[in-house]
Amino acid sequence: MLSASFTHGVIEWCSRAFCTSKIAVCSNYTFRMRASTYVASCWSHWLLISTIAYCFPIQHRNPSVWSSRNLQSGRLNSQFLTALHAVGYTRNYMRSGSRWWQGRLLQNEKNFNSSSPIFYPTANGADPTGGSDSTAALQKTINDAFEIASSFSLLKGIRDLGGVQIHLGGGQYILSKPLTIPELGGGNIMIYGGTLRAANTFPTDRFLVELGSQEISQPNYEDIVLQNLMLDCNYRGGGILLLNPIRITISDCYITHFSSVGISVHKGHETFIHNSFLGQHITVGGDPQESNFSGTAIRLDSNDNDVTDVVIFSAQIGIEVLGQANIMKGVHCYNKATGWGGTGIMIKKGATQNRIIGCYMDYTGIVLEESNRITISNSYFLGDAFILLKAGTSGTAFGLSIVDNIFTGSDHGVPIVQAQGTFSLVKQTRVDDNSAAGMALRSTRARVSVSGSGNSWTADLSHVLLFPGAVAHVQYSFYTPQLNATNATATFPQHALQSITATSITVVSDQPVDAVVSFSVDQSSYGDNEMQNIYHVTSPGLQMAPLKH
Repeated sequence: MLSASFTHGVIEWCSRAFCTSKIAVCSNYTFRMRASTYVASCWSHWLLISTIAYCFPIQHRNPSVWSSRNLQSGRLNSQFLTALHAVGYTRNYMRSGSRWWQGRLLQNEKNFNSSSPIFYPTANGADPTGGSDSTAALQKTINDAFEIASSFSLLKGIRDLGGVQIHLGGGQYILSKPLTIPELGGGNIMIYGGTLRAANTFPTDRFLVELGSQEISQPNYEDIVLQNLMLDCNYRGGGILLLNPIRITISDCYITHFSSVGISVHKGHETFIHNSFLGQHITVGGDPQESNFSGTAIRLDSNDNDVTDVVIFSAQIGIEVLGQANIMKGVHCYNKATGWGGTGIMIKKGATQNRIIGCYMDYTGIVLEESNRITISNSYFLGDAFILLKAGTSGTAFGLSIVDNIFTGSDHGVPIVQAQGTFSLVKQTRVDDNSAAGMALRSTRARVSVSGSGNSWTADLSHVLLFPGAVAHVQYSFYTPQLNATNATATFPQHALQSITATSITVVSDQPVDAVVSFSVDQSSYGDNEMQNIYHVTSPGLQMAPLKH
C-alpha cells in the first residue's frame, strides 16, 4: 500500500512540472489569448491526478494541509487550486472519478448507480463464502437487473435489457428457495460466474433456478444466458427449470446432486444446452453405487432444442425427449449401464422428428418409444450398448434411419438394434451400413447367397433382419456355372420364388441343377401403393450381455 505522503508528493511534482512548463510557454505569447486553453488543460490534468489518487486507500487531508504544500508549486498553481477549492469542483470530480473506477475495476464493490450494466449480489448483502443464506440478496439482484429501463423490445411484450449482466463473482451462495425472474420479464441478460448450492431446507419439488411461470401462458422472457455456473442441488430437487422459454442458452455449466431433473425444459422452443456436465453423483464411471442412480439429467418436453457437447456421468436417464424436432450432437452418456436398468437417451411416445448425431453411448443405450422420423447416425456404442425399438400400440416404423454407427461388445451376441412388440408397418425405414465387433448385426436390408445342387434353395435371414418376418421387397439372381451361352444344346432351368415364411425365403427350379442363388431383401416399403409387409410376427424379448459383478 502506498503511503499518503508518497502519493501526495507525486501529485505535487506532476502539478509543478506541468504548470511550470505552461508558464514558460506563456512568456512567448499573449496570456489573454491563451488563457482559456491553459485553464482547460490544467483542469483535465487535475481531474486525472485526483481520480488516480482517490483509487488508492489513503487518508484524506484537509484543505489547509494541501494549501500549504501547493504554495511551493508556483503562484499560478496556487491560485488555480485555491479557486477550484472555492467553487467545490475539485472535491466533486475527485469523488466521481473514484466512484467510477471502483465500480468498473473492483468487482466486489457495490453497484455505483441504478443504470449499471453489471450487478453484483454482494452489493445486496449476499454471502459469497456460502456461510449464510443468500436467497434474498440474490433475488433482489435479479429483480434490480430486470427493472432497468428500456425502450427497446425483443418479442412483442418482452423488454430488451441491453445485455445486462448478473456477475456472481466466483462466489458460493446458499439458497433456501428457488431463484426466479420477475413477472414483468425481459431478455438479453446473462447470469454467470459462480456457484449456487441448495440448503438443507430447500424444497425437494423445486429447482435452484426457475425461469417462467405455469400461470403465464405466453412467453415473458427471451435470450437469457446461464453460463459458467455450478449448481449443487444437494439431493433436494432439480437444477434449472425453464417454463415456456424462447431462445435460452445454458453453457459451460456443471449440475450435480439433483434428486429429480438436472435441466427441465417445458414448452417453448430453441433452448441451447452446450459444453456442460451433469450427474446426480460425482463419479468417473464404475461406481459401486451405480445400480442406485436415479433421476434424469436433461428433460426436453419442448420443440426445436439443441443439446451439444454435453457429458452425462450419472443418472437413471441421461436425456429424456418428449418434444419434437430436437437435436443431440456430441453427447457422451455413461450415466447408468443398461444392465443396471439405465438409459442414455430415451425418445418418448409422440416425440417425432428427433435426431441423435455423433454421440457416445458408453455402456448405456438408446430407447425409442417413438419410431416416426427418427435419425441416429455416426454414433459410437460401447460395452454392448444397443438401440431398442418399442412398437407400442401403433406398431409403426416410419422414416426411421439408423445408419453409419459403430458398435463394440463383449462377444455375447447382443444385437445392435432390437425390436420389441409387433410392427405392422415398416415404411421408409433404413437400418443399415452399421459396423459391429463383438455384437450381432441387425438390419432392414440383407444380402446373402446360397449355393448347392438340387431344385430348391432356401435362405434364412433371421439372424440379420431386424423385424422378424416383415419383408417388403425380395430380389434374387439364379446362376448355373455349367450352363452358359456357348452351350447351344443346354436348356436353362425355369425357376421362381416359391415361398416367404417369416424371414426364410425359398427359390425352386423345374429341374435339378448346380446353382448359386443370391438374395437381396428389404423390410421397408417406400411407396403409398405398395403392398403391406408380407409377414409379421411378434419380436422376441430383449437380449443383453450378462452383468459384471
